[in-house]
Amino acid sequence: MMELPPAIARWFAARGWRPRRHQLEMLEAAREGRDALLVAATGAGKTLAGFLPSIADLIERPAEGLHTLYVSPLKALAADVQRNLLTPIAEMGLPIRVETRTGDTASSTKARQRARPPQMLLTTPESLSLLLSYPESPALFATLKTVVIDEVHAFANGKRGDLLALSLSRLQALAPGMRRVALSATVADPDAYRGWLSADGDIDAVALVEGEPGAPAEIAILLPQGHVPWSGHSGRYAAADVMAQIAAHRTTIIFCNTRSLAELIFQDLWKVNEASLPIGIHHGSLSPEARAKVEGAMAEGRLRALVATASLDLGVDWGDVDLVIQMGAPKGSSRLLQRIGRANHRLDEPSRALIVPGNRFEYLEARAALDAVEEGALDAETFRHGALDVLAQHIMAMACASPFRADDLFAEVGQAAPYAALPRETFDQVLRFIENGGYALRAYDRFRRLTEGADGLWRVSHPKFIVQHRMNAGIIVDAPMLDVRFRNGRSLGRVEEGFAASLTPGDTFFFAGLSLEVQKVDLTDLIVRATSRSARIPTYMGARMPISTNLADRVRAYLADSGAWRRFPDEVREWLEAQAQRSALPEPGQLLVETFPHEGRHFMVAYSFEGWNAHQSLGMLLTRRMETMGLMPLGFVANDYAIATYSLHPVADPAKLFSPDILEDEFVQWVQQSALLKRAFREVAVIGGLVERQHPGKRKSGRQVTFSTDLIYDVLRRYEPEHLLLRAAWADARARMTDVGRLGDLLDRAADTMLHIDLPRVTPMAVPVLVMIGRETVAQGLADDALLIEAEALAAEAMRAD
Repeated sequence: MMELPPAIARWFAARGWRPRRHQLEMLEAAREGRDALLVAATGAGKTLAGFLPSIADLIERPAEGLHTLYVSPLKALAADVQRNLLTPIAEMGLPIRVETRTGDTASSTKARQRARPPQMLLTTPESLSLLLSYPESPALFATLKTVVIDEVHAFANGKRGDLLALSLSRLQALAPGMRRVALSATVADPDAYRGWLSADGDIDAVALVEGEPGAPAEIAILLPQGHVPWSGHSGRYAAADVMAQIAAHRTTIIFCNTRSLAELIFQDLWKVNEASLPIGIHHGSLSPEARAKVEGAMAEGRLRALVATASLDLGVDWGDVDLVIQMGAPKGSSRLLQRIGRANHRLDEPSRALIVPGNRFEYLEARAALDAVEEGALDAETFRHGALDVLAQHIMAMACASPFRADDLFAEVGQAAPYAALPRETFDQVLRFIENGGYALRAYDRFRRLTEGADGLWRVSHPKFIVQHRMNAGIIVDAPMLDVRFRNGRSLGRVEEGFAASLTPGDTFFFAGLSLEVQKVDLTDLIVRATSRSARIPTYMGARMPISTNLADRVRAYLADSGAWRRFPDEVREWLEAQAQRSALPEPGQLLVETFPHEGRHFMVAYSFEGWNAHQSLGMLLTRRMETMGLMPLGFVANDYAIATYSLHPVADPAKLFSPDILEDEFVQWVQQSALLKRAFREVAVIGGLVERQHPGKRKSGRQVTFSTDLIYDVLRRYEPEHLLLRAAWADARARMTDVGRLGDLLDRAADTMLHIDLPRVTPMAVPVLVMIGRETVAQGLADDALLIEAEALAAEAMRAD
C-alpha cells in the first residue's frame, strides 16, 4: 500500500477516515511521474484525490513558487474548491498558500500573484491563457509540477477545451517535467480523454484511475395522480407535487433545462408555497452578486429549495441537499447523473432524484434515462479538430508574452491533441490573418496586429494590441445583452437584447424571481422597478439541449417492443397501443412518415428522433423544398422526437423531400440567407480578435459589436468568401447551430428506411408535436389554458377508436 506522509496520515486518522483506494492510486501515479485521469463518483473525494499528491510533495519537499495549477470550468467551482482545500491544509498545519485567480480577482492581487505566486493557484481556462500572455510567464511557471483539470468532461471537447489544450502545450514547454491530471464523474470513453490529456497523444502514458462505485442512485418518475400530459416540455403541471417534495426534504435542487423555464418554475412554485418556505433561483444571466448571495444561503442551510439551470450542473457542492428534481426530460444520461451528483455527497448512501416529464414522449425519455443510469451507460462524447478562431486567440496571446518563431510555435501547437493534425498551411493562414486581417482587410491598420521582423521573429505591431488582447480575450461569447438595473444602480443580471427590444416602459417581466416593470430602455441598460403585476418570462437565444443519441435509441427500442409497455402508466401504454392500431410504430433505425389532412390543411409528420436542433434545421429545408415543388407550405413545428410540416397541398411522396442533396442545395442557401451565419461569424470574429468587445475606458454594447461584425461579414462575403473566419463560422453553423451531423445521418438513411403511411386523420403519436403549432410565439398566461383545451380536443380525435 502507498505510504502517506505522517501529517496526512494523522489527519485521516483524526477523522476516523481511511484514504480510498483511488486516492492512493493517484498518489502512486504521481510518484511514478505519470499523467492520470481519475473517473470517480461524486462524493468519492475526487478533489482531494487530485490534490493529495501535491500536498504530499510539498510536505516532503517544501518549496516556494507555483507548484500546482487547478483549472476549473467555473469561477464558482474554483472558489468552492479553495474553501474545501483550505480546511484540510489548515488542519494539517501546513504552510501551503492556496489562492484563486479568475476574471473577478482584483487587479492588484493578479499583479502580486505574477510576482509572488502561491504554491497552489485555482483558475479557469480563460484566466490561464491570459496569465500565459505576460512576459513573466516563463519565470512564473518554471517551478510548476502539476496541472489538475476538474470536471474535464464539461469542456474538453469544446472551444474552451481547445484553448486549455493549447495552454497545456505552452506550460509543458515552460515546465517540461509537468504532470497532467484530470478529474470527472461522468466519462463514457476514458481513452478519448486520456488521448486529449496526453502531451503527445499516447494514451498509455496516462494512468486511468477508477473510483469505487457508490451506492446506486434512487431515481423515480413523478407523475401527479398518474397523469402524463399530451403537450409541453416543462413539467409545470406538477408544481403542487414538487412543492410537497420540497416540504418533505431538507434541501432540494430543482433543475430546469433553460433560463426561461427556471424563472417560470420559480413563479409556479411560489404560487403554491403556502408554508412560505425559503426558495431561491440561480442561473447564468443573474448578476454575480445575486448568484453569490444564493450560493451563500445554500451553503449556510438557509434555503429549502433552489431552482437552477446548468449553472449548477458542476461541482458547487452543498452537503445538505437530499433531493434533486429534474423538470422536463434530462436529454442525456450523463447530464442526469451529473445533476443527481449534486445530492447527498456520501458514497455509501444513495442520492435521490425525481424526473417530471413534460409530455408522453418525455415520459419514455425519462424511463430511458433511468435505465441508462442503472446500466451505467453514459452519453458518447465527440471530439473534433481544434477551432481556428481559438488558435488565432492563442497565437496572439503567445505574441503578447514574447516574440516567437513560426516553426517553433507550430511545433508546440501540434502537441495539443485538438491541433495534432493541423496542416502547416492552415497554421500559416491563421498567422497571416493576425498579421493583417486578410486580403480584404489588409488596408486597415487596426487589423495589423503582428509583424514579422528581418530576424524571423513575429512581434506585436503596437503595444495597444497587447492591451486590446488582454481586455477582449475569452471563449464564451454571450448574445448581445442588456443589464437589468434598479434606478439606484443595483444590478439584477442581464437579459438578451432581442428580448429587451420587445419591451416598452410599463411592460412587466419576471426576472431573478421578481415581477419587474420597465421604466426605461437604453443602449446598455434596462431600468426597472419591482411590481406586483403579472408578467412575461424573458426568452433567450441559447440553443436548446437536444436529446442524446443514447436516449433517442432507447426510446425507439421501447416503441418497437410492446412487451416493454407494461412498465408504463396506463395512459402511456394506451397511447402506444392506439398508435399501433391506427398507424404503425417505427422499428429501430426506421423513419416513420405519416401524412393526413386536418382542419383544411395537409400534415406530414416524420418521427426521426434526431433532436430539436437538427429538426429545426430540417424544418427550414423541407419547407423550402416544398415551396419549390408547389405544395404551398404554411409552416412547421419540431420537438426532439418528430418534425411536422403543414401545407395547402398534400405530400404524396415524402422520399423526394428527404434527399441527401438537400444539404448541398437548400442548406447552403438557407444558412447564407439566414442570420445563422452572421451570428456564428460574430462569435468567431470576437474570439479571433478581429472585433473588440471592450476598449480602454468603455465597453461596446452588444448592438455596436453586432453592427461592427455585420459590416466586416458583408465585406468578406463580397471580396474574400474563402476568408479564414468565414470558414470557421461555417464550421460553427454546421456543427453547433444546425447539428448537421445528425441531420446528415438521417438523410443518408431516409431512402432505405422510410415507412410512409397515408391516413385519413391525425394519429396518437402526432399529437405531442402538433399541439406546438402556434405555441412558441404566444405569450405565457391565459394562452396556456387555451392550448391545453386544444391539445385535449386533438388528442380525443386521435384516440377515437373508429
